[in-house]
Amino acid sequence: MSANILIIHGIVRLVRLKELKKTRFMVEKKLCFAIFGNTSKAFDTLQIVDILDYLAVREADVYVEHGFYHVLEKELKKSFSVAGLFEGVNFDVDYVISLGGDGTFLKAASKVGPKQIPIIGVNMGRLGFLANVAPEEIRRVLDDVFEGRFEIEERAVIELKTDGEVLENCPFALNDIAVLKRDNAAMISIKASVNGEYLVTYLADGLVISTPTGSTAYSLSVGGPIIVPQSGILSMTAVAPHSLNIRPIVISDESEIKLEVQSRSHNFLAAVDGRSEKLCEGVTLTIKKAAHKVRIVKTDGQRFFSTLREKLMWGADTRQF
Repeated sequence: MSANILIIHGIVRLVRLKELKKTRFMVEKKLCFAIFGNTSKAFDTLQIVDILDYLAVREADVYVEHGFYHVLEKELKKSFSVAGLFEGVNFDVDYVISLGGDGTFLKAASKVGPKQIPIIGVNMGRLGFLANVAPEEIRRVLDDVFEGRFEIEERAVIELKTDGEVLENCPFALNDIAVLKRDNAAMISIKASVNGEYLVTYLADGLVISTPTGSTAYSLSVGGPIIVPQSGILSMTAVAPHSLNIRPIVISDESEIKLEVQSRSHNFLAAVDGRSEKLCEGVTLTIKKAAHKVRIVKTDGQRFFSTLREKLMWGADTRQF
């Protein structure tokens, strides 16, 4: 064997050894998880314990949201070992696990915010568009995560800003931002502009500005269009408009939306992914795409159109039921 061949063989072997070490590091790297859960509804504690046991076997560091931990402790009637507890946004981990329905997922997404931590949504609720991992699938999904066999799907986020009042809640929405009348008040007037150009004044119970992710949520229930993720658009849909000529409109998600609201009660509600607070009329609202996105762990078999067919019975012939 010539000297050149020996040198090449040695180089190839070194490269393979480096790749093997890198692969082992990827597999054996200790991962860190933050767990959010639904503290207000009943859930299957045995399934949750099974997930915690699995992560313990994998020697992962697990941090649990403070309130959720104490609900689990009460349900189980005993303490259980975790790396620590956290409150609010005080966590720094590799992955977030949301145990609940889409509401719990949205809560987790609001806490993750610009951290860009990937979220694994385990559906322990009913519909589960965002939390789309069934409890019986979580071990397989976590196996894929530990082995690096998954994709990250990025979803656009929109942000609400005001020019006079400080928002108490998180201003970022993965699903939608809604401007609504309060309680039994009369309809409100919403003057809308897009990129500085006057659009229309809505006389309605409210207005929903939705991302593609939120198009199958509140927006759909008030007549908005279904939008495929990563479409790069937003929809604006009135809630119970006074005029039948008002229809939903779709605009680029690079647009800046400004809203001026008038109400007989001189106040209204602004709901950001369902987190609502009272604002006074005269405040100008600005809605635009946020600088960050929400990152969702996506495994094999998770497809948007199949989810539409399964969750919404899209295209099903109701005469068969």
